[in-house]
Amino acid sequence: MNPSREVRLDRLARLERLLDDDAEREFAEAISQDFGNRSRVETVLAETIFTRTAIKQARKHLKAWMKPRRMPTAMTYLPGRSRLLRQPLGVVGIISPWNYPLQLALAPLVGALAAGNRAMLKPSEFTPRLSEVLRRRIAEVFAEDEVAVVVGDADVGKAFSALPFDHLVFTGSTPVGRIVAQAAAKNLTPVTLELGGKSPAIIDASADFARIVERIAFGKLLNAGQTCIAPDYLLVPRDRRDELVAALRAVVARMYPTIQDNPDYTSIVSDRHYQRLRELVDDARARGAQVVELAPAGESADPARRKLAPTLLLDVDDSMRVMQEEIFGPLLPIVAVDSAQAAIDYVNAHDRPLALYWFGEDRAARDRVLAHTISGGVTINDTLLHIAQEALPFGGVGPSGQGCYHGEFGFRQFSKEKPVFIQSRLSGVKLLYPPYGAFTEKMLKALARIG
Repeated sequence: MNPSREVRLDRLARLERLLDDDAEREFAEAISQDFGNRSRVETVLAETIFTRTAIKQARKHLKAWMKPRRMPTAMTYLPGRSRLLRQPLGVVGIISPWNYPLQLALAPLVGALAAGNRAMLKPSEFTPRLSEVLRRRIAEVFAEDEVAVVVGDADVGKAFSALPFDHLVFTGSTPVGRIVAQAAAKNLTPVTLELGGKSPAIIDASADFARIVERIAFGKLLNAGQTCIAPDYLLVPRDRRDELVAALRAVVARMYPTIQDNPDYTSIVSDRHYQRLRELVDDARARGAQVVELAPAGESADPARRKLAPTLLLDVDDSMRVMQEEIFGPLLPIVAVDSAQAAIDYVNAHDRPLALYWFGEDRAARDRVLAHTISGGVTINDTLLHIAQEALPFGGVGPSGQGCYHGEFGFRQFSKEKPVFIQSRLSGVKLLYPPYGAFTEKMLKALARIG
């Protein structure tokens, strides 16, 4: 019910062994087969190393996280004492998506196991090879009543979300997140929803393009843009837009000299997702957007490989689907604005994003953006990296999610923080026991003055 620190450390150690070199190769191969092509470097960097770091952080700090907390006690109730005990909730359900199918299954699991829970995982049906390898590998190191993996299609996922878990974690789209939350609500199951949306990158007039463009391109094109916190669109000063386009063209050509035959460039996960991205481009073009494909000269697209070249979209507006939907691909709209305030206003006119990026050297302008926008997380002068900080919480706000995890924030999310008041042998509260009278009235006035 409340496993010891030694039991929890053992479970975390077994989870870490799940990511040994042999397993890492098998996971990377399975993910690449599911995608059609997925860069091994991207898998190791964003999935296995990321998860190992989370495990090491949890093991290092677990003793401190588990320790009961001394809390302040109101003067009126001294010498009584207040404590906060952190206890496991029970069984945590984890529904993970296809875009980072290993990391987004195991990272929440780290917090759940550290907090002393057991867990059930439902990986995505869009990555069936990875799901099967994960199921087999988990079964090799965990008893079924510790951690279990359930594989299956969307109907299985629907039934999974309706189970009476003690906590449910879902990572995926906002529309599906609403459905999951409704299913969990029938059991009064608390949920952590890691959703998505359109994460903006604001390019301030003070930005040094030579320094930032490579960082933007990396954050956008990692996993071919199939990242929930990828920059979804750029807000750039109008008089620097063309300069930015030229800089992006040059850096993308350097990072990806070829697309179709390049093992470093990841495929779109399925024909349906590939076609959807093509339709976003066609819709934007039909509505007046300028489409700038960054494919190498003479290279033709091959739909069978599902490799979509990086594409910039200029002169976009909110009537276009690409500005209404989370893109989840290597398409990058660029919105020209006339002032820093116009960029802030544009962000605030839309749903609160999962991530926000700001690039520039003007600290006052940076602080205005931080103070006057709300988002799940922020990286300044780079992209994605706030998610890699185990000391920071990861989570959305509003349509981009609710709740958070990573590090101690995950431990607390998957724990019941139980308040405990310990009364002393001497207690002044008895002065307020009935029968009430004039003395009671004096005590009430004294308590009111104390506050």
